[in-house]
Amino acid sequence: LAMAFYEVYSHPTLIRYQTSVCTKATLFLLVVLCLTYISPLLVAYRSQGFWIKRATYEEQPVVRFQYQTLLVAATSAGGDLVAWSTFPHLNHLLGSSLRIPAVSVREEDQNHDGKLDLLVLNLQLPIRPEEQVYGVQLLLTFSYQLFRMSTVAMQSLAYLQHSSSVPGAKLFISGDLRLQQKTPLPHRGSTTFITQVSVIDGSSPFASAYDLENVIGSYRERNLTTVLSYPEPVWTVGRAAGSPFELNVRIRYPLEVISYRPGFWETIKFAWVQYVSVLLIFLWVFERVKRFVFRNQILTTIPVPMGKPHQS
Repeated sequence: LAMAFYEVYSHPTLIRYQTSVCTKATLFLLVVLCLTYISPLLVAYRSQGFWIKRATYEEQPVVRFQYQTLLVAATSAGGDLVAWSTFPHLNHLLGSSLRIPAVSVREEDQNHDGKLDLLVLNLQLPIRPEEQVYGVQLLLTFSYQLFRMSTVAMQSLAYLQHSSSVPGAKLFISGDLRLQQKTPLPHRGSTTFITQVSVIDGSSPFASAYDLENVIGSYRERNLTTVLSYPEPVWTVGRAAGSPFELNVRIRYPLEVISYRPGFWETIKFAWVQYVSVLLIFLWVFERVKRFVFRNQILTTIPVPMGKPHQS
């Protein structure tokens, strides 16, 4: 009867392929090494985005209303207006055009995370019986801070306006106070716009300091600004005689996507991940190329079997 055999143990055999320095096998090995480690670098670099120059992160800003307000209401198509502000010098300049509204303000932390999320502002502007409101401009100031990457502390503005050919009784606006950037922030450090210096110079006795065109124009020159986004204002008509014009504003402080310039180590880490992911493919391919060439003696070498199993 034939004796049955079965495998009780196995181990790989290590074979070393030897050659002298000045041979085709040595040249082949050098070429393979260069292709293995340099090609992934070229592939990763040419695929775009190897060196990241800009990155983003999310942060909920710390925003607080500073109770600085400038309100202008157009009462005729001919340019007549009434106004009110929290700046005494401007109120003095307004003279008979000054109308002091009833104002109520509250800020809410809706998700109880310690940061305010919403401003609710209501103004009731007294209007004479012979006057009508055709348009409104409102400017509000805020303290705006970021802390996660760069430290940002600045005074920001929210500006809104609406006009109609039909006189109104009420304007309702609900919008978001959004951050706008011209250039990315540094990945760390401080970018501080001194909050003690107001965007509107309330100490100035000159009317030009309160001109909205000058204020907004100067404000928009900054790298970091805020803009009030309100896509659907609601203009209500039919004001009763003797009733004030009512302005209701709801401003949310949303989560922002901040653009910044990555630091050195973040840039290197991102590039390294891309390089290694491509390198693994080239290592796998060229390892099999070398195995095929040397096992089949396409390039002449001296195979030297090792007596002991390969220990990895």
